[in-house]
Amino acid sequence: MWLAFLSIVATLLVLDLGVLHRKTREIGVRESLGLSAIYIALGLAFGGWIWWYLGQDAGMAYLTGFAVEKALAMDNVFVIAMIFTFFSVPRLYQHRVLFWGILGVIVLRAIMIGVGATIVAQASWVLYLFAIFLIATGVKMIVFADRTYDVAANPVLRFMRARLNVTDDLHGEKFFVRQTSPTTGKAVWFMTPLFLALVMIEIADVIFAVDSVPAIFAITTDPFIVYTSNIFAILGLRALYFALAAMVDRFHYLKYALAGVLIFIGSKIFVAGILGMEKFPPALSLGITFGLLITGVLWSLWKTRSHAAAASAQGATSLPR
Repeated sequence: MWLAFLSIVATLLVLDLGVLHRKTREIGVRESLGLSAIYIALGLAFGGWIWWYLGQDAGMAYLTGFAVEKALAMDNVFVIAMIFTFFSVPRLYQHRVLFWGILGVIVLRAIMIGVGATIVAQASWVLYLFAIFLIATGVKMIVFADRTYDVAANPVLRFMRARLNVTDDLHGEKFFVRQTSPTTGKAVWFMTPLFLALVMIEIADVIFAVDSVPAIFAITTDPFIVYTSNIFAILGLRALYFALAAMVDRFHYLKYALAGVLIFIGSKIFVAGILGMEKFPPALSLGITFGLLITGVLWSLWKTRSHAAAASAQGATSLPR
């Protein structure tokens, strides 16, 4: 099963970079939605295979984890959009940054999930610490829902700009360029803002992984289901970004739904213990998770409908007559 999963992921990455996007070009919203639909279908199909091969409980755990990780990945899209805006990265070069960012995510998540699985296997009480952390994170998301991510305040970015060679302007899709040093007069390697954007995206994913990895372990402790649901949710993030980045303001209230999901996932561990259950019913967990996320999406679209109408009217009036 691991071999089948890794083969699928490797094939998707090769097709993405080597076939579909071999040449640098801008990805439109229609193409983004089409690719997103394909990635979501593949993720759900893989979940169907797990359901058939490992049983109903494993299948429901995968689908619950996939839904939670996909929703958290959508929240990550908003941060990525801020990072690209901060570094003035044009849409033409964003796909390349996101592709290498996804590769980094696959490795980082593997390390974090491997460590987490080892800890949980040796000390199951750690799940209760995960649960407390998830509840606290959910409450924090509600309290600070309106706070925006400050890219400039990141200490890693300040260190890189102060201590390393960084160009002021982009150099196409290059991460590094060779230029004359203003201090020594010799040709040295400089980082471009495109590489800084990649580093910030990787840091943002580590921050999000601190929430998402405990969340999936609170759903299931099976490393295979944990990792596969994580990666299938993240693989479609790159394609989904180009569609959602243009509609960031339409999903403002999704943060509250995500907060509710994290609080629910954390609290159900304690509920199962109090009621003497071996684990919270997977079907009920899946239903509540989907219900919260769908409610968050629909409520966001409903509350921001006036903004969408205003933007549409503004676009219509700007058309030449």
